[in-house]
Amino acid sequence: MTRRALSLSAYLAYARSASASGEAPNWPARPSGPLVWGFAEDRETGRALASLAARLTAQRPEITVWLSGRIPSRPGLTTVPMPRDMAGDDLRRLRQLRPDVTLWTGQALRPGLLSALAESGSHMIALDLADAPFPAEAPRWLPDPSPAVLALFDSLYTTGQEASRRLRRLGLESSRVHDATPFLDTEAPLDCSDGLHEEIASLLAGRPIWLAARVRPDEARDVLMAHRQASRLAHRLLLILAPADPADADRIAAMLRRDQMRICDWENGDMPDENTQVLLAGGPDELGLWYRLAPLAFLGGSLTTGGVGEDPFEAAALGAAVLYGPNVGAHLGAYSRLVSAGAARIVRDGDSLGTAVSHLVAPDQAAAMAHAGWDVISSSARLVDRVLSEICDTLDERAKT
Repeated sequence: MTRRALSLSAYLAYARSASASGEAPNWPARPSGPLVWGFAEDRETGRALASLAARLTAQRPEITVWLSGRIPSRPGLTTVPMPRDMAGDDLRRLRQLRPDVTLWTGQALRPGLLSALAESGSHMIALDLADAPFPAEAPRWLPDPSPAVLALFDSLYTTGQEASRRLRRLGLESSRVHDATPFLDTEAPLDCSDGLHEEIASLLAGRPIWLAARVRPDEARDVLMAHRQASRLAHRLLLILAPADPADADRIAAMLRRDQMRICDWENGDMPDENTQVLLAGGPDELGLWYRLAPLAFLGGSLTTGGVGEDPFEAAALGAAVLYGPNVGAHLGAYSRLVSAGAARIVRDGDSLGTAVSHLVAPDQAAAMAHAGWDVISSSARLVDRVLSEICDTLDERAKT
């Protein structure tokens, strides 16, 4: 027995002697067909797993997908409780369920759970492995079980070359380690009418445009301040303002009129012209159109006190450079990844938003950020395609035996 196997054996012996906390999970009966079980460490990978599950079941309806961990609530998803890592009853039941494929995300390892899945014969796929330590719930006096746990996986997809080198230094076979990208949500981009897009794009040809999307009433004042500031340098600048809630459109329209802004009220059937300063949308329903028209987008809910922000990938997927405020706790991982790629920039208030718009509304500046964002989105989409292909190939091989 190798040292790594001994480290895992020591952990499992410790786990058997420890008492599990929490209630025993109530899992459904195993389906008769193929079963894929995904585990999400955090909210961002949970969203990505949910999207992958939707694509997989759309392509192969005979496959059942169970998701555990931090999974968003969406129609059609089957979420099941996370198994307890140090509960013998949970692990015995896990072996009996025999999922055909396991999808594991992130650094936090659960050696008992993962060893039980591997012993059940599940094909093990790890995603979103970063160049960072792999924590496991074990006392310091135990040898580190992480290398032995990682060796249980058939495929390990990392976030880049540095992360892959870390895995190889731990003794993992190079054939199992794949240089990849962060595992991100890759839902289909928001749709819009091609004819309407062509018509509005023709009307606005040559005008610099920026979008404030999903804006809350208490941050609309900062958005208008920024627009006035940026308009001093770009006199034909057009702001498209889409409230988060259509019910707020009248309130924001009154604010615009008090400021004597020349507005186009989209919901009332108005069309923009050369004199329009602000196009007021009725809400987020047509954001697919506005993101395609505006190369630069500020995402609302991020300057609001207590706000949690909006998903930045919906803007990046449609070629918009992203601006956002400091309150994005619900999507911090997504924003951090776009910032690292040079696709997003933080602002603090109306003044800094105006400065950023003045600088980035220049076509070359916005295009560079938008291209970086598109690289992030498209790279993750290719990763999802690879994983879906591996899952389907694995299931097809098992069906032959």
